[in-house]
Amino acid sequence: MIPKIRGEHISVPIDDLVREAENLVRNGTREVILIAQDLTYYGVDLYGERRLNELIQRLADVAGLEWLRLHYTHPTGFPLDILATLRERDNICNYLDIPFQHISSRMLKIMNRGITREKTEELIRKIREEVPGVALRTTLLSGHPGETEEDHAELMEFLREFRIDRVGVFMYSAEEDTHSFTLGDDVPKEVKQRRFDELMQLQQTISLELNQARIGQTYKAIIDKRTKSSFVGRTQFDSPDVDNEVIIRNRDLRVGKFYDVEVTDAGEYDLIGRVAR
Repeated sequence: MIPKIRGEHISVPIDDLVREAENLVRNGTREVILIAQDLTYYGVDLYGERRLNELIQRLADVAGLEWLRLHYTHPTGFPLDILATLRERDNICNYLDIPFQHISSRMLKIMNRGITREKTEELIRKIREEVPGVALRTTLLSGHPGETEEDHAELMEFLREFRIDRVGVFMYSAEEDTHSFTLGDDVPKEVKQRRFDELMQLQQTISLELNQARIGQTYKAIIDKRTKSSFVGRTQFDSPDVDNEVIIRNRDLRVGKFYDVEVTDAGEYDLIGRVAR
């Protein structure tokens, strides 16, 4: 549905994006999130080739930009040349949002995703090899037309093996004028709900284990807001509004500033920390 609503890909020239980033930083912005329907397509319509790597290198050169974050890098056509840039540039977050949607090759074919389980797993291994410590976010679709118990079991197996850092799960809902709508909604609502619950419960366990592994470590964090009892921030491994937060009970911190934060405790979706001394 999203491509239909948003239309064709239109790449903004690199120089224009750099100027916009410079203006943002000049006015106090410290984190820039690069987002598109599919970032990996950047440049094809404008330059005749994919130029995401050149774009992020130019943006990372903007003086005063603390964090550059990438959202929606589709696995099909993923530009591997960006991995060295992520690894080498300190101000590009070790974070990638890659919407896998499913892992069963049969389901990926039905969904017109243009990739297989083998290629997906190969990509994940390559990313983790080239960018140690990278946090991966993905979205999964449960109960898509044609999904069997075997397909669902594959998805569960995939989560157990690859332990993706951040996972959003959505239950399939039929939308008119989409490819999936023509397939019919053949998975009963109660089955969708059960599969959704199983995926979320598994990911909750994985998220807790991954977060607990960060206890005792110190990370750079940005402060997003203040509550009555604490400050709320994020590490480079988390995007605003959709990912984990770190709760910091120090006093006299400043919203929008960065601090080194030691993780002292962890829950399924939040870290607890204090400013490192």
